[in-house]
Amino acid sequence: MSLKRIYQEMLLAAGLVLTMNAQCKEILLSASDFRSAEPGICCRGTGSDRHPALIFPGQQPVEAAVCSIPKLPGRYLRIEAKIEVPQAKPDSCDVYRLRVEQPGGPAREPITVPILSPVKPRRILVLEPFYEANPALPMTLRIERENGDPRNTCRESSALLSVRLIPMRKPDDNITVQPAHSYNSWPFIQTIGNKLVCAYSRGSAHTINEPARGVYARTSADGGKTWTEETQISNEPDGGEVTIGKGSDSRGAMLVWVRCAGKNWHHDLYRTEDGVRFSRIARIKPDPMPIQITDIFTVPGVGLMSLWFSGSYRNTPNNAWGTLVSTDDGKTWKQTVIESGLSKTEWPTEQSAVYLGDGRIFAIARVEGGAKDSTRALFQLESEDSGKTWKRTRTNITDVLESTPSLILDRGRLYLYYFQRGTGQLKCRVADPDLIRKNPQGWPAPEIAALGSRKWHHAGNVNSVLYGKSHCLAFYSGDEKDTAVVVKMVSVKP
Repeated sequence: MSLKRIYQEMLLAAGLVLTMNAQCKEILLSASDFRSAEPGICCRGTGSDRHPALIFPGQQPVEAAVCSIPKLPGRYLRIEAKIEVPQAKPDSCDVYRLRVEQPGGPAREPITVPILSPVKPRRILVLEPFYEANPALPMTLRIERENGDPRNTCRESSALLSVRLIPMRKPDDNITVQPAHSYNSWPFIQTIGNKLVCAYSRGSAHTINEPARGVYARTSADGGKTWTEETQISNEPDGGEVTIGKGSDSRGAMLVWVRCAGKNWHHDLYRTEDGVRFSRIARIKPDPMPIQITDIFTVPGVGLMSLWFSGSYRNTPNNAWGTLVSTDDGKTWKQTVIESGLSKTEWPTEQSAVYLGDGRIFAIARVEGGAKDSTRALFQLESEDSGKTWKRTRTNITDVLESTPSLILDRGRLYLYYFQRGTGQLKCRVADPDLIRKNPQGWPAPEIAALGSRKWHHAGNVNSVLYGKSHCLAFYSGDEKDTAVVVKMVSVKP
């Protein structure tokens, strides 16, 4: 019997109705292809619009639908679901989760994240933007509606109409800046004219306070294709030094924040005009002492500004964040506390900010804590008065695990890059700043920009910069002992 005939028999035995697009070979699953005792199958609509719809009643904490697929269209897949809510309340959200299994596949716990979705009458929900599968093995999809999630405010029933599996192309390989010899990590990328400068830290492991840890830099004059020999920025013997932020001064020179962690915690600011020779222009010891001072940006009429955060990663309400402002191109800084006494889960960390104009500052911040529901979502921070006061809200970006965000404002659009640890996926979401400021729950679905290691904390911390009509993304990737600093150039359509 031929392979084609075997697959036909398997499809008939499974009772699947698969529609294969001849051009892109995507697979369309109808609601009839899913099985579950509850919710049940029913039909919605009349006449020519009558179609099968799998109903999630919205009554149980978790309601699930399952489908087994014997044949896959490719190795890399995007998984989308068409969902309908007949009578949705305004501003309500519901929560879904996708679990994927391949019998005989890798013996690892699948990473599943809740997907918070603003309710619309009919919408396409991206359950997984990029899934790496084994085409030779069958796949089981389990779609769950998480009615018990704290952020689920939709109590109406919803209908699963169809699920689409779309073949994807694997992103191009990354370019190595610093090879994986020792633990090279936490890079920051900036431009000086047409030159790219990548500053990073190196030690022996994922630690911040070892005396041997220092800060280094390399430059590229050809758009990131090749990189010069390494330059040492600083490696003092009294603590571990780590790059924590970057930016530019009023004359276009690059500024680099360096944290020295040890018995004498402090933060140094270095300046360079060529990416090779660095000079320290400031040493500060703010109170409260920041864990990190983030990227520098310019606020007209105010000066240079960085956001910072302080506290601990324990479940105690002693965390804070705020601003640092310099009116003399980085030589001195004034600290302001915006919020204090925060719990770990309400603590916005590793912020990335952009200036939108007219006194408006927009930032995205990492969320800490191990919650497995949709409360683990990136924070959105906004100021309307050049950084004097701020509003903090949660977004619908839940596909995060200690994910550091990096924002670029390019030709009127916001590009948000973040690395989902454990999956090795560097993602990008693109939004209109005016729309997303009004609706933090409305961030569009992500696309995949690059791939890295799945070794949890041993990959991530993306930092980005605008480079001509492209975006340059720097991150690190490796294992417990050896990590490399890499970049990815992303071409951006106008």
